[in-house]
Amino acid sequence: MVTPVSGAREGQQKQSKKTWMIHLVLMALSLLFLFPLLWMISTALKPIEQTMKQPPVWIPSPIQWHNFKDAFMYNSDKLGYIPFLVYGRNTLIICILAVSGVVCSNSLVAYAFARMRWPLRDLLFGLTLATMMVPFPVIMVPIYGLFKNLGWIGTFRPLWVPAWFGGAFNIFLLRQFFRTIPFELSEAAKIDGCSEWQIFRQVLIPLAKPALSVVALFTFMETWNDFLGPLIYLLDQKTFTLSLGLQFYQSQHGGTQWHLLMAASTIVIAPVLVLFFFTQKTFIQGIAVTGLKG
Repeated sequence: MVTPVSGAREGQQKQSKKTWMIHLVLMALSLLFLFPLLWMISTALKPIEQTMKQPPVWIPSPIQWHNFKDAFMYNSDKLGYIPFLVYGRNTLIICILAVSGVVCSNSLVAYAFARMRWPLRDLLFGLTLATMMVPFPVIMVPIYGLFKNLGWIGTFRPLWVPAWFGGAFNIFLLRQFFRTIPFELSEAAKIDGCSEWQIFRQVLIPLAKPALSVVALFTFMETWNDFLGPLIYLLDQKTFTLSLGLQFYQSQHGGTQWHLLMAASTIVIAPVLVLFFFTQKTFIQGIAVTGLKG
């Protein structure tokens, strides 16, 4: 005879086994996704002769930490590698300007779509979302012609100025969050004599920090890893970004030195990994409150 206590205990055991199975599957999938990263780090520490050795060598012998130093060297009589510090500075400048523009412009537009009532609001919001379906290659040539007429080709401006004019995805993300904030807060602020700008700046923005953090992180990662934009608009090597620098580094030797290329790639992705590690709690919270996962 099965008592209620024993039945509950069996249910708990089954639930525990199910949880362990889910964890094992998740750990296996995480190892699968970590494989390219681990292989890149392994190759970054190898001598050149071990990079293409068969069967593959996972643990370098000897471990060459100086590969990271060599990847940074520039104008050396022996090596002649590209100036990664200059490229890193350029990339960081563009990221800061782009993130600032995206956070400021998209929050303003999202507030107008979510909290203010005006004619054709929903229609224009639908048209804004429709722009997400236009692939970049379709508008690449007209945009290039526009920037050429403005005299911006060869400068950073084409890479960060558009960020100050809003983007459909980020507008949608912030609009969804603003709609979750009770309208009673805005009405109470109006009763106290606040204008729309004061409501936006003093009431909505402090509450929207998780959502703004998600938008900022997405933009930073996209800008940091962007290759096509710098490839189209940047002409002088002194203005290249890290993504362009890797490609230039790979092609300038005739034969790729994989251990140094992987060392450079590890250095390039390290800031993004560190940033996500320290902001993952805010990132997950922002994804949850914006409803993006649904």
